[in-house]
Amino acid sequence: MEADASVTPTRTARIAPAGPRTLRGLVRYFLKLGSSGFGGPIALVGYMQRDLVEERAWFTDAEYKQGLALAQTMPGPLAAQLAMWFGFLEAGALGAAAVALPFVLPACLLVTGVAVIYASYQGLPVVHEIFLGVGPAVLAIIAIAAYKLARSTNKTDPVLWAIAGVVCAVTAIAKTEIVWLFLAAGLFGIVYYGGGLPKRTPGGAASISPPALAVAVKGFAWTSSGASLGTLGLFFAKASAFTFGSGLAIVPFLHQGLVHDHHWLTEPQFIDAVAIGLISPGPVVIMATFAGYLVGGIAGAAIATLAVFLPVYVFVIAPGRYLRRHGEHPRLQGFIKGATAAAAGAIAGAGIVIGEQVISRPGSVIIALAALALLLQRRIKVPEPALVAMAAAVGITAFS
Repeated sequence: MEADASVTPTRTARIAPAGPRTLRGLVRYFLKLGSSGFGGPIALVGYMQRDLVEERAWFTDAEYKQGLALAQTMPGPLAAQLAMWFGFLEAGALGAAAVALPFVLPACLLVTGVAVIYASYQGLPVVHEIFLGVGPAVLAIIAIAAYKLARSTNKTDPVLWAIAGVVCAVTAIAKTEIVWLFLAAGLFGIVYYGGGLPKRTPGGAASISPPALAVAVKGFAWTSSGASLGTLGLFFAKASAFTFGSGLAIVPFLHQGLVHDHHWLTEPQFIDAVAIGLISPGPVVIMATFAGYLVGGIAGAAIATLAVFLPVYVFVIAPGRYLRRHGEHPRLQGFIKGATAAAAGAIAGAGIVIGEQVISRPGSVIIALAALALLLQRRIKVPEPALVAMAAAVGITAFS
């Protein structure tokens, strides 16, 4: 049965229809989304589509798909890239920066505060209890957002649905998002939707090449002696610059570096960092802020946050001008069709991977089904923040 588009992915960051698009309006929207948008990258990109394309009509469906293709095929966190893309469309490089700050800052401040308390008490068992309740509820939000995104992206095209299905299956089996699948889907789109195999110009080069979407890529403390801040910043910059896929794809890279290579965090600390990223509003890579504080205090949190998001900004601005200049070219449109279908499949596959992590007991199944029922029913509109708060209360009560 098809979900009702009017209630999916529900009401987070919903504002009454506004007038013409402005940079100030975008800043207000992303401040609200960064403060109350739960569900991680999969849900966040769904909210942006619903709010900015369908409800406000501030951007066209084509502009959204351009941004999604760019965000999914470039390294770095998905939701942050898409947010910066919308800012870039409104006011260029300045607009991308103006949107990024309010989108990231609320979660950064929240997570830093949690990290201060966490370090003061040498761990917070309540974090695990909250995650047990919130995780299944977040999974319900993700499931609705992933379905709506795939339906909107692929429409009734069986070829696009086939691409999405293959990428979904591979992502779920491999438990990671594979950038070559996005590029292969984009190249297929160039040929299938863009007019066949490209012809050679007299100079020997293709009439137009695909867009450059695979660019080389303790208590309260101000500082800590646990690591050089320069080393810390370089590590998080590399994590952002060389990890493709949604923000969830960065987790294995961070685990290897933080726990095994540098020994900055213990295994339990890293698990708590991932949980904080998933249950906090805004982009899931805000877990870098939490980890940065545990390693280097306030300075470490600030440097880790900046290092994770700065490469994202560059990877939006650099190819963004190309996309705008050649956006109507059939080859580029074909690439975007194939890549966005692959993105929808990868997002669904990532949701399956998350489900394997958060559905750990019978109570988790009950919470997930109850959350799904609340989100899909039409009589009482339940905002995601309220749903997450209820799930957190259930987790503390039932799993303590």
